[in-house]
Amino acid sequence: MSAPLTLRLALLLAVPPLMWAGNAVAGRLLAGEVPPFVLNALRWLIAILILLPLGWQAVATAQARAEVWQRWRPLSVLGLLGVGAYNALQYWALETSTALNVTLIAASLPVWMLALGVAAFGVRPSRRELLGAGISLAGVAVVIARGDWAQLVLLRPAPCDGLMLLAVLGWACYSWLLARPHPSLAPGSRPDWNWAGFLLVQALFGMLWAGGAAIGELALGEASIRWSPAVLLGLAFIAIGPSVIAYRVWGLAVPRAGPALAGLFANLTPLFAAVMGSGLLGEAPQAYHALSFVLIVAGIAASIRR
Repeated sequence: MSAPLTLRLALLLAVPPLMWAGNAVAGRLLAGEVPPFVLNALRWLIAILILLPLGWQAVATAQARAEVWQRWRPLSVLGLLGVGAYNALQYWALETSTALNVTLIAASLPVWMLALGVAAFGVRPSRRELLGAGISLAGVAVVIARGDWAQLVLLRPAPCDGLMLLAVLGWACYSWLLARPHPSLAPGSRPDWNWAGFLLVQALFGMLWAGGAAIGELALGEASIRWSPAVLLGLAFIAIGPSVIAYRVWGLAVPRAGPALAGLFANLTPLFAAVMGSGLLGEAPQAYHALSFVLIVAGIAASIRR
């Protein structure tokens, strides 16, 4: 059963959307500088180096490594969905799409969370959850339209937006697998990993997928990295913020709040992306950003109101 929404839990749920928005903006800025699959692999390679001293106990001894290997199947799935696929597809989409478009597609997450809950776990959404998802998506539509509803009919999807939709479907599966883990990874059954150890073993298995995709991309001969201080700074941010911090907080908050409510908070991502994008372009946030924020928060409130 989901825990009541407290201020601390709300703040925890708001951190990952902020990091994801920054990830989308950084990915857009790095498009053309670092190939998408290589960018994803470098991101997680740096993240693993950061996680190693924090979660070393998970792989420190032969017995610890044996316990990890006994769970290679569910860990491989988590690694594929959360590390190997989601961000690689996002960076690929950002090659031709905008950061705002990508985060807006990601805002369909609540719908897929609810649908997957029904299809795979038999969890039927309440009327309040459906109402909350609808109100929050209305807030997303405000950002799409930039406060002008006539702009909605002029919106044209970028060629790679479908890749982002596929990424969102994978993330919905990943989130449900955190809330309803494989028996061998359930609390009390899995080894005594701390948060860094659990993320580390996911990242290690995920690097098999991410590294393989990067090697394939490099083998095609069309991939090259244009190193610069901006590229190094961007890699540092996406490795620390969206990787370590966001995954830690998401993994902490989703089991407490439940996937449906967490998915509604994910709708804050396009709002944050719009504000960040405006800042990078030297444009001040507009009134429609405030309206979008109000609608998104209203949707969250509607879904959890007792």
